[in-house]
Amino acid sequence: MSEQSVERRFGRHRKIMPFDPNEAGSIDALRLKSRQKAAELNQHVLGYGALAQAEWQAAGIAAPDLPAMRQYRLDRIRAELRRRDYAGALLYDPINIRYATDSTNMQLWVARNPTRHCFVATDGPVVLFDYFSCEHLSDHSGVVDEVRPTVSWMYLYSGELTELRVRRWAAGIADVVKEHGGGSSRIAVDHINPEGVEELARLGISIGNGEAVMDKARLIKSPDEILAMRRSIVACEAAMGEMEAALAPGISENELWAELHRGNIARGGEWIETRLLSSGPRTNPWFQECSSRTIEAGDLVAFDTDLIGPYGFCADLSRTWLCGDAKPSNAQRDLFRIAVDQIAHNTGLMQPGTSFRDLVERSAVPPGDCFPTRYGVLYHGVGLADEYPTLPHASDWTEDTPDGVLVSGMVLCVESYIGRLGGHEGVKIEEQILITETGSEQLSTYPLDERLLGG
Repeated sequence: MSEQSVERRFGRHRKIMPFDPNEAGSIDALRLKSRQKAAELNQHVLGYGALAQAEWQAAGIAAPDLPAMRQYRLDRIRAELRRRDYAGALLYDPINIRYATDSTNMQLWVARNPTRHCFVATDGPVVLFDYFSCEHLSDHSGVVDEVRPTVSWMYLYSGELTELRVRRWAAGIADVVKEHGGGSSRIAVDHINPEGVEELARLGISIGNGEAVMDKARLIKSPDEILAMRRSIVACEAAMGEMEAALAPGISENELWAELHRGNIARGGEWIETRLLSSGPRTNPWFQECSSRTIEAGDLVAFDTDLIGPYGFCADLSRTWLCGDAKPSNAQRDLFRIAVDQIAHNTGLMQPGTSFRDLVERSAVPPGDCFPTRYGVLYHGVGLADEYPTLPHASDWTEDTPDGVLVSGMVLCVESYIGRLGGHEGVKIEEQILITETGSEQLSTYPLDERLLGG
């Protein structure tokens, strides 16, 4: 059958290529051919498209060296595993799997369904446990050494036979640890249910805190990771521009928020973690999720992107805009100015060598009538998502708040929410800051609303 006749019969975008088994060869050969084709068409191989590439070129941001970035991450994980004397790490969190393998598969679904996982041996291979016939999803990475079929023992699959399914799962994990653990049976695990802990213990495998391993590994970004993050922020801010252009009296909060989603996906971004957009009276107190409310002229519109963009990097920015052509009220300008000044002061404190506690102690805080509605943290780490550390206000610091030191290569977001207790509206601003060897650099560049600044 000719290519033209195949297209007439099945369409150019057919899902299954028909074949003649007598001509194509063995089933194994066909599987290999199918895997190779899928790997060549993987989204991470195809890239992010003309729109994103043109914006990155205009911004002068070079492409990251992805093989170097992947190896850097793997080296960070293994160094932390050695430091903590683990034979390896068993990872379920899709963000951690992305960090270790730079591969994805139904990220939001696997975030709540413990199915896809991987084992990173301290001195050995990376073994990815993935869905049936999904080997092609990690062929591009260069750091995944083997793909095995996943055994999921969540109730969706195992029902009342969970105990049997857990045994089969644990036996597979025990085999990997025995084969690649270097004689040690002590591993780190990020997320696991009690049944899994008990069964692994029965097989002689002890478990430690995998979140500690991974958050510490993810703390310092390589130059290539910073390039990828810069590109993600450019994509996010371009989508924010489209969102601001759509802001007009009569649009609903949900319709406006959809513009950010559309712009993110169009540029190859992945998802948005929250629904934090509100308008007018819904901006005070903060943390209202966006709704069907119609935005009116003169309303403040505040939002937090919480966006996972290209390369899987988070762009976590907040802005507050004035809707319509009316002049802002003095009350709106006052709130905005307090937030801007707090962000500016606190950003200026972000210097390498500064301890977390000292940073918090010297930070500007909201005035007394706004302090009860303050944002929950002053700073937090950011990378593939919100990350360690999280730094509260000095008054909220407790004996179990971890201290540390700002180091070059860390990226943190600096937060401000200003709204008077019982007041009508509030202002949210957030910037993304890179700690450098000599100071800090603000990675986020989206302009503030000049009308609210008084300009």
